[in-house]
Amino acid sequence: MTEEKYYINKVDVDRKSIYCHHDLMGELLIPTHKHDKAQMLYTEGGIVYVITQTNTYFLPARHFMWIPNGVEHSIHTNSENVIMRNLYFPVKKNEHLFYESEGIYPINDLLLQMMLFTNRWDGNINKGTRNYDITKAIKAILPKICVNNLPLSLPFSKDIRLKKIINYLDSNLKEPLYFSEISTQFGFSERSLYRLFQKDLGMSFIQYLTIRRVLKAIELLLEKNLSVSEVALAVGYNSVPTFSNTFYKILRQRPSDYIKGEKILKKS
Repeated sequence: MTEEKYYINKVDVDRKSIYCHHDLMGELLIPTHKHDKAQMLYTEGGIVYVITQTNTYFLPARHFMWIPNGVEHSIHTNSENVIMRNLYFPVKKNEHLFYESEGIYPINDLLLQMMLFTNRWDGNINKGTRNYDITKAIKAILPKICVNNLPLSLPFSKDIRLKKIINYLDSNLKEPLYFSEISTQFGFSERSLYRLFQKDLGMSFIQYLTIRRVLKAIELLLEKNLSVSEVALAVGYNSVPTFSNTFYKILRQRPSDYIKGEKILKKS
C-alpha cells in the first residue's frame, strides 16, 4: 500500500471537523507522520507499538493513547488484522493541560460504550450535527476520567555505551540481572552507570528494567500461550506474587485479571 492511499492524508483536509476512522490496520507498519489534529487511538486484536521521536509506547488491549497534534509518530503491530479506532480532534485555544501530553490510559466502560456508538462512522464529522456533539463529549470527559497516565513507554538511549547495555537487558529479561554485575560486565562503576541512566534516560536501572519486563509480560499474556506463572519466569520473576504486585503497580490490575478481559468493541 502506498502512502497516498492512507486515510491519514484526509485527516487534516477539513481543519474544523472531527475525523473518524475505524478499520483493520491492513499492514504491519504505518510510517512516521503527524497531524494538525490531536489523535485518540484505541486498538484491538494484537500488539501495538507507537514510536515517537523520544519514546516507544506500548499500547495494550483495553487502553487508548492520546497523541497531541504535531507529534511525529509511527505505528507498528504484530498483525495486519489489528483493528484501529481513531478519533482526530481539532485543537482549540486554552484547552485543558491533559490534551498537551502523550499518554496511555485504561478505557473504562463509559468510554467503551461511547466509542462503540461511533463504530459505523467514517470520515469528517461536522459541527452542528448530532455525531459531532457525541464525539466532542468523548473528548470533553477525558481529563475527568483519565487520571492514571500509565508508564507504558521507554525513552530512546542516545549514548552508544548505554545502547549496548539496553540491548543486553532486552535479550536477557528472563535471567537474573543485577546492577552491580551489569556495571562490572560493561566496564562501569555503579555510580557512573547510575548517572548515565539518569542523564540519558531520565530513570534508574531498576525503573527501566521493571518497565521493560512488564511490557514483555503484557506481550506474552496477550499471546495467551503461557500461564501467568510461566510468563513471570519468562520475564525474570521467580516469585509469582512479586510479579503480580509489580504488574499491578503499573497497570492497576493483576495479570490474572488482565488475561480474562474480552474484546468489547467488535468490528461490524
